[in-house]
Amino acid sequence: MLIQSDHLAQDTATRSEPDEPQAGRSSVPVVNSWNEWDPLEEVIVGRLEGATIPSDHVTVTFNLPPLAAKLYRFVGGYRYPGWMKKLAQKELDGFIAILEGEGVKVRRPDIVDFKRKFRTPAWSSRGFCTACPRDGYLVVGDEIIESPMCWRTRYFEGDAYRSLFKEYFLAGARWTSAPRPQLLDDLYHHDYRIPAEIPKAGEPMRYTINEWEPVFDAADFVRCGRDLFVTISNVTNRFGVEWLRRHLGEGFRIHEIPSLCKQPMHIDSTFMPLAPGKVLVNPDYCDVENLPAALKHWDVLVAPRPDPQEGIMAKISMCSPWTSINVLSISPTKVVVDASQPTLIKALKDWGFDPIPCPFLAYGPFGGAFHCATLDTRRRGTLESYC
Repeated sequence: MLIQSDHLAQDTATRSEPDEPQAGRSSVPVVNSWNEWDPLEEVIVGRLEGATIPSDHVTVTFNLPPLAAKLYRFVGGYRYPGWMKKLAQKELDGFIAILEGEGVKVRRPDIVDFKRKFRTPAWSSRGFCTACPRDGYLVVGDEIIESPMCWRTRYFEGDAYRSLFKEYFLAGARWTSAPRPQLLDDLYHHDYRIPAEIPKAGEPMRYTINEWEPVFDAADFVRCGRDLFVTISNVTNRFGVEWLRRHLGEGFRIHEIPSLCKQPMHIDSTFMPLAPGKVLVNPDYCDVENLPAALKHWDVLVAPRPDPQEGIMAKISMCSPWTSINVLSISPTKVVVDASQPTLIKALKDWGFDPIPCPFLAYGPFGGAFHCATLDTRRRGTLESYC
């Protein structure tokens, strides 16, 4: 379904294009990514080595589908079974092959043993994995921003990216870390329960976290040049959003997309910009008729309902079926989409896109799909305003 606007916010024919890259090298900085769709040149892709089932905690249990929540409550801190990693690794290898076949340079985090227990003066935990680099890091232009994630199990996840970020910094990128969170019990609603229904307009939504300190997952933001869109969720509070707003400064605008999900976590299964003036939305999780005014000239592509997902990996996935729209744009027309979603693939073709099918259901138990599994560090484009 397509909600057609009067005109696009930005005519791609009038966009200022960067110079053509010289032979063998890019014309843009080593880190350069302003939006979700410019031609992709370099990307960090997650790993499964060292993956450990996240330790039981209120922020984990109440962010998972019911079956996965029950299972992970008892096995948190143990390694993922080998057969699960084998299935997911096969699909991950296929995804990497597609990216490299499209001329994209693929980088990987270091291998870390996440089963080792660690502690702070106030709490202890085991780790998780590096399957989803999108969750912890936000690239805005030439800057890498480390987010203050609220999952204790992810506290030292950044160690796996340290060598990459040092390399990028030494090559000219900016590298920033948000205030290191303490993650004390004061931050969490330990009596939290999933609401039976979404509160009515004007009534407050309760989350697993409060406003005690700034926390956010980078995956709760998507970038459209000077405009970023965010969802307040069980891992992102308004304190964290305000920190990012002040950090980015007056040259950027952050707009909220209120979530209609009872377990909100990460915007990229709700609202996914695909090209200048075109955004794919999940009608179950956002009010399509009441999107921010900044999008009034955009074409809103209402995603079809996810096709049924078969097999054990779909049943124990950390993700909702709506990760069907958790796609990765390689260019303003070319997008990687799960091969299990023929209805969405057809819709994308009808909307003028060139979808690249890739099996990826087995990756769900490790935290996400294509957008989650990547962090685009370089796209061939410049900072522009599309809203």
